[in-house]
Amino acid sequence: MADNDQHAGDVPAEHDRASARIDTSRPSVSRVYDVMLGGKDNYAVDRHVAEAALRIAPDAPAAAKSNRAFLRRVVHHLAAEAGIRQFLDIGSGLPTQGNVHEVAQQVAPDARVVYVDNDPIVLVHGRALLARNGSTTVIEADIRDPEAILGHPAAGALIDFEQPVALLLFGILHHLNDHEDPQGIAARFREALPSGSYLALSHFHNPGPGMPEVSAQAASAEKLFNEHLGTGRWRTREEILAFFGDLPLLEPGLVPLPEWRPDPDEFVERGITYHTFVGGVARKP
Repeated sequence: MADNDQHAGDVPAEHDRASARIDTSRPSVSRVYDVMLGGKDNYAVDRHVAEAALRIAPDAPAAAKSNRAFLRRVVHHLAAEAGIRQFLDIGSGLPTQGNVHEVAQQVAPDARVVYVDNDPIVLVHGRALLARNGSTTVIEADIRDPEAILGHPAAGALIDFEQPVALLLFGILHHLNDHEDPQGIAARFREALPSGSYLALSHFHNPGPGMPEVSAQAASAEKLFNEHLGTGRWRTREEILAFFGDLPLLEPGLVPLPEWRPDPDEFVERGITYHTFVGGVARKP
C-alpha cells in the first residue's frame, strides 16, 4: 500500500499531464453529470448538453441526485452491514459530496477505495482531493479494458482480490454501446471477484410498452446522448439484469433508485425519469 508521502508526491506531475489533456470543446459525460448535480466543474459545452437534456426530462437533476443517494446507501450498507473493506468504483465521475471513500471510511476507517475514470478532469480533481489519503486513490483507465484496471499497479496496491471486494458500476454501463460487448465486460469483472464480493450498479432503463410515455422519453434521451456525447443506452430490465449474471440480488432486487432501501425520511417525487434509472446489488456466493 502506498504511504501518504508517495501518494502526495505523485500529484503535481499527474495533475499537469491530465490538465493538458482536458478538452473543453467537447462535452464530457462526467461534466454534464456535474451540471445536473449543481456542480461547478463544467464548461459551456457541457451546460449546453445539459440544457437540451432538461428540455426532454425536466427532472433529470433529481435523477442524478437519486443516483448519488443510491450510491451512498449502498456503500453504507456494504461497509456497515456486509463488512466490506475494499471498494472498486469504475466510472466514478467528478468528486462530489458523499463520495465512496467518505461514506465507507466514516463506517470503517480502514476501508480502501480505488476510483477509476477515463476522463482526465476526474484525475485532476480526484488526485487533488485525495492527496493526503493513503487508503484511497484514483486511476485513469477505461472500463472497456478490464485487464488494465484489474492489473493496474495502483489498484493492486490497495485491493487484494483474494478478499471480498465491492465492485461499483454506477451510471457507467449505459455509456457502453452494444457493439462494445458490455455483457462480456461485466462478466470479466464478475469473474475477477472472489467469493463474498458484491456487484452494485445503476443503469438507464427503458420500461417498454407498459409505460409508453416514459418509454418515449427514454428513446428521446437516448437519441440526444448519442448525438452529443456519443454514447448512451436505455436498456430493458432483462438486459440490465443480465449484467449480474447468475449472482443473486439482494432485496428488493432491481428497482427504481429511490426504492432501494430508502432512508425513513427520504422523499422523492415521481417525475418522468423515476422509472428510467434503476439499480441493484448482488452478492457472489
